[in-house]
Amino acid sequence: MLRVILFIGAGSFVGGVARYLLSHVVQTNVVSGFPWGTMVVNVLGCFFIGLLYGLFERGSLMNSDLRMFLTTGFCGGFTTFSTFMHENYALLSDENFVQFSAYSVMSFGIGLFAAYAGHLIVKMI
Repeated sequence: MLRVILFIGAGSFVGGVARYLLSHVVQTNVVSGFPWGTMVVNVLGCFFIGLLYGLFERGSLMNSDLRMFLTTGFCGGFTTFSTFMHENYALLSDENFVQFSAYSVMSFGIGLFAAYAGHLIVKMI
């Protein structure tokens, strides 16, 4: 278990640093108030996790440590949006339309409310 945690942690570190650097480079080279850096990171993360899971479906091309490093670690550190999108893709692929709808709507709605609540609590302090 410790080995898996170390692989995930190392991947998260690399993914987080990559997210910061890429987002920073994109955002500083675009004259716009739109968060292009985050958008680029999220789309690339979705593409990368799609490639990884596509490879995994072809068979045992990678050992479990490398899988954890790349998916939960790197992609999770790079953007959790990629995991969210892959999970939605999997639900749609399995034709779990009710679960897909509930997961998408609840994640967005509850997440937005939680962000609002966090801001509100800080303003009240």
